[in-house]
Amino acid sequence: MRTLLFHIVLFSLVSCAAAQEMEQVVDLTGRWRFEIGDDTTWASKNFDDSDWDRIAVPDYWENQGYPGYDGWAWYRQSFRINESYRYASLFLHMGGIDDIDEVYVNGKLLSFSGSPPPQYFTAYAEDRWYYLPYEYLSYHDENVVAVRVFDREMGGGIIRGRIGIYRQLSYLVPDQSLRGNWKLRLGDRREWSKPDYSDDDWHDVFVPAYWETQRDRHYDGFGWYRRHFRLDPALANQRLILLLGRIDDVDEVWLNGKQIGRTGKMPEQRGTFFDNSSYLKLRSYYIPKTLLRANEDNVIAVRIYDGFMHGGMYQGPIGLVRQKRYREWDAKSTRHEKGGFQRLIESIFGKSEQNR
Repeated sequence: MRTLLFHIVLFSLVSCAAAQEMEQVVDLTGRWRFEIGDDTTWASKNFDDSDWDRIAVPDYWENQGYPGYDGWAWYRQSFRINESYRYASLFLHMGGIDDIDEVYVNGKLLSFSGSPPPQYFTAYAEDRWYYLPYEYLSYHDENVVAVRVFDREMGGGIIRGRIGIYRQLSYLVPDQSLRGNWKLRLGDRREWSKPDYSDDDWHDVFVPAYWETQRDRHYDGFGWYRRHFRLDPALANQRLILLLGRIDDVDEVWLNGKQIGRTGKMPEQRGTFFDNSSYLKLRSYYIPKTLLRANEDNVIAVRIYDGFMHGGMYQGPIGLVRQKRYREWDAKSTRHEKGGFQRLIESIFGKSEQNR
């Protein structure tokens, strides 16, 4: 219970810090389409919801003509977003939801909080901030957000918050982006760190995103990501930092077969997800200059252990950045990720570890 309370308090602090560093770019409060029941086809962007009811968001559905209803229900809302936000760091703020939710954007599972029966775990106290990859959005026509909600008892629905899409006010854009298609395999074998290992039969997944949104919804344990890339010639002979965003829960990272960093403790190091908040830390690992291969294939391998709920490389930035730019970003302290969210996390839990 003390561990659970600790994480609830921490989550509240982090949510407050994150909210202070966001600018709303799309307001989603107002009348949403609503239907009780459960059908996975309702997540589709093209589903016709014209005969659904309309209710206010945020508010309990019990206050809007559905007294006493417990169970599944869906919300849907369409929106447009300006082209100027195509490469921004965006978050969908769904506020407080009672009890459990899954959120889809244009038919893609974005994230979820809590767990329905038979493995029931409520998330009614959480303030939902879901990372929204710009690749999931359309900038020339309407987008659709669909929210699947389960309420076990008492009030239910999207009940509080300034619901909308927010832009992170300061975002470290990599000099060479590595977001997009990665290889993923669940399990754990040490040879997967080797650059000459063949990952052709691994699953293609999008990064950054939780692995549960693309593979096994209920998987906890080990998983490996791999990415092949060629170095941008403009970055040759530069001092570089590898950015891997946020990872849930702990990780070890290899580049061309050499381990360059880690964050948190693996199970064999007596690590545990209890009282472990590595998942909140931004991963940044220095790359020795002699390690990268110009005009040749380079291979990143990331070993991850997820102990509970969400797992994987779930939030950007993902890529390579020059050390000079990273230092400038790291030194800023106002209207900046380091000024609030990341500074809060590092003050409590410290920074990621570096192997050189």
